[in-house]
Amino acid sequence: MKLWISIALFSFFFLTNSGFAASSKVKKSNGIFSGRISRINEKASLLRLKVDFANMKYLNKKDKVEFWDERGSDIRCKAYIIGKSNNYLLMKVPEFDYCKRFIFISEGAYVQLFSQDLINNLSMGKELVDILLKKKMAISSKLLRNKKSLDSHIERVNAINLRYKVLRDKLEAEWREDLASLEEDRLTSFRNHKDLEGQLLEIDDKLEKYRIEDKNLKEDRWALDPRLYFSK
Repeated sequence: MKLWISIALFSFFFLTNSGFAASSKVKKSNGIFSGRISRINEKASLLRLKVDFANMKYLNKKDKVEFWDERGSDIRCKAYIIGKSNNYLLMKVPEFDYCKRFIFISEGAYVQLFSQDLINNLSMGKELVDILLKKKMAISSKLLRNKKSLDSHIERVNAINLRYKVLRDKLEAEWREDLASLEEDRLTSFRNHKDLEGQLLEIDDKLEKYRIEDKNLKEDRWALDPRLYFSK
């Protein structure tokens, strides 16, 4: 029984320590990067390195770094960043002479570097990215709801437009029908008016034709005497 307990405890501590070591290794590997020496200023103890990796933006001035050559990482030199550009780092190496004795420092030499400050900066950057992702998800969700609201608004507007189009078409049809009815009434009245005018003219012609005079003799005036009238 004691043997099984001992084996269980050993397995537990072994797995726990192994997991911790793996996690630590992964985390530590985030601080490792490489570069190539492009310029050396021994008097000022300065090295300029050409580096190219995605997380370079998380390296800042005054960050501490350690570097070593391809022979191994047993001996590391300490430095700190005093300047940076898109592809270059300018590092100050306080113990330059000591480092030169154990590390191959020459223009074009390939070195590997480690920075705990880079790990810390990446950790803060990851927290910021997580916050931004959560904020993005919240805004995206809100944007989706607003889009659905806008889409439904457009659908409601289209429904109202369709309903009023039907009403407008119906009203326009009634309007045209009423205008047609009025035009028909006008034509009927016009025809009746012309018919009545024709009848009136016909009656006037007949009245003129069948007019009866009061007397059959006409008065005439003597040409030599304007005061003398006579009937004939």
